[in-house]
Amino acid sequence: MKFFVKHLFPLSLSLNALCQPAPIITVHAPLLIDGKGGVLKNKTLVIQGTRILRVDPATKGNEYELTGLTLMPGWIDTHVHIGYHFGPNGKYQVAPEPPEVAVLYSMENAWVTLQAGFTTIQSLGAPLDGVLRDAINRGVLPGPRLLTSLGHIDETSGDPEQIRARVRQMVIDGADVVKIFATKSIREGGTRSMTDAQIQAACDEAKGMGRRSVVHAQGSEGAKAAILAGCTSIEHGNSLSDEVLDLMARKGTYFDPNVGLVLQNYVKNKERFLGIGNFDEAGFGFMQRGIATGLDTFRRALAHHVKIVFGTDAVAGAHGHNADELVVRVQQGGQKPMEAIVAATSTSAEALGMADRIGAIAPGMEADLVAVDGNPLEDITAVHRVIWVMRGGKVVLNVRRN
Repeated sequence: MKFFVKHLFPLSLSLNALCQPAPIITVHAPLLIDGKGGVLKNKTLVIQGTRILRVDPATKGNEYELTGLTLMPGWIDTHVHIGYHFGPNGKYQVAPEPPEVAVLYSMENAWVTLQAGFTTIQSLGAPLDGVLRDAINRGVLPGPRLLTSLGHIDETSGDPEQIRARVRQMVIDGADVVKIFATKSIREGGTRSMTDAQIQAACDEAKGMGRRSVVHAQGSEGAKAAILAGCTSIEHGNSLSDEVLDLMARKGTYFDPNVGLVLQNYVKNKERFLGIGNFDEAGFGFMQRGIATGLDTFRRALAHHVKIVFGTDAVAGAHGHNADELVVRVQQGGQKPMEAIVAATSTSAEALGMADRIGAIAPGMEADLVAVDGNPLEDITAVHRVIWVMRGGKVVLNVRRN
């Protein structure tokens, strides 16, 4: 009996500890942007576990006093390539490398992206992304919430029935989303590459399997086919016609233009990419011209009231600089600061099918938060001054250490 009681007592204490509610954390900020277009002043967030419990009037004695900062929902990047990196020789890494090496680069990219204020990302995507996603979900690695396609569908994936089978296998393997290449790369002119039947099969099968379909489409022909096929989102869309933008708006298709980071990053790091695959002088010419073309398409998409989400297509050299996209959209693309922030929060959450969990500051939402020095509604470059980040109720950056 003594042995039984002796060993039962610590077990009961452990069970009691497990049953205890998570501690309350309070965060006070003078200015909050709620992610849905609203502004709140002088509020205290009450957080329990991973969720926001309520939004209260200002209180004193809070765990985190974000004096002088603007608090927002954690930003969402719907298009990154989290594993892309420069190798030991400083050049873009394309040669096979041991998976344990590759995943370390992915971990580094995920960490700097989280530190930059992005608490959810969608990587489009390689099989190794799934390993990183699962480790982050288990809580053994710090990083943004990660969704991945694990691979892609293109014109070489077979006939419509073969494509359907491949989509089913990708979902079985754990893909969160289906990535489809309807056109070639911008470095190859972005010409149409998949047939209507192939695109229809991929998007239809994805929908049947309960998955979204995001479509790489640089030009109008590929984008139009994807929109008519009922695909979820058009990625890039560097040179889309007014007709296609109007169709996108009428169909409610999301548009993920990447106008502020990816092409600029390629040009900036030209010597690190040049000579690898289609990174040749002609390809760089297409990308250089594509910067202005993409901004023109973006401005016209705003005028057509297309549902614009926030994606950067972050590749090697761009991870952690995702907020550059916000600055360019406002300063060069003519988007209003509030609209840019909403795109990077609640609209992107909606596009990911996660609007009930992320993308807004409200009771019941995940405690994914970012605070910046200054007011981005007055000076959008404040998004480069990230001071404090919380992901799922845990602080992962606190420059002030209060």
